[in-house]
Amino acid sequence: MSVFLVGGGRDVARCGELLRPFVAEARQRAADRAPLIAVLLVLEADDDSSVARFTAMLESAGAAAAEIRVESIVEGEVFAAAALEADALFVGGGLTPAYLDAFKKIRDAVTDRVREGMPYAGFSAGSVIAAGPALVGGYRVGGVEVVSEDAGEELDAVEVRPGLGLLDFAVDVHAAQWGTLSRLVAAVDAGLVAEGVAIDEHTALVMSAQAAPAVRGSGQVWRVESAASGVHVQVLRTDAAPA
Repeated sequence: MSVFLVGGGRDVARCGELLRPFVAEARQRAADRAPLIAVLLVLEADDDSSVARFTAMLESAGAAAAEIRVESIVEGEVFAAAALEADALFVGGGLTPAYLDAFKKIRDAVTDRVREGMPYAGFSAGSVIAAGPALVGGYRVGGVEVVSEDAGEELDAVEVRPGLGLLDFAVDVHAAQWGTLSRLVAAVDAGLVAEGVAIDEHTALVMSAQAAPAVRGSGQVWRVESAASGVHVQVLRTDAAPA
């Protein structure tokens, strides 16, 4: 099964198209019964739109309403193990540090379930926390601004925390739209992470045990890694895949 990393985006239909293979894998895992897709969301107290938006996104990807179970909590709360009783796991977007904190009781269980074959899809924050080294936010490295404060996720210094461990490399999102590629470059240059990818909106990086990694959607994925000469950046498009 696969890990789908979506870099964000407001267009429900375009994001839904990226998630069609995820829904198909949920059906494959469920075999001869209807699949159950768990949607885990961490909401701000006044958020009255995210549940409907992410539900519509999965329905646009081909999931029936009855196949979607939303588990929503507010910032500061944590998910219980029962949230993982499903055939596939979709983790939405919002404040990235709050999402990571919400998984503290079930982090190892998520890793185990995915390694056993449960497909995982992350959207924005859900993509970031899938990594082993989770680049949860911040806009300064060594006191120097490396991205807009608006993209800082309410953090000052760029922070890397232990994530879900589904990937060996770091992930940043909204790359071209929010300018977060520069944060990832700075994080690699400072030795905070060894390598990572920054994913554009309406774009997905798909990691699978059954196939080569692939880029899907209308944007690009920016692969960043440490090199002898400094930092190496490679642009990955929909007709290319990471080595």
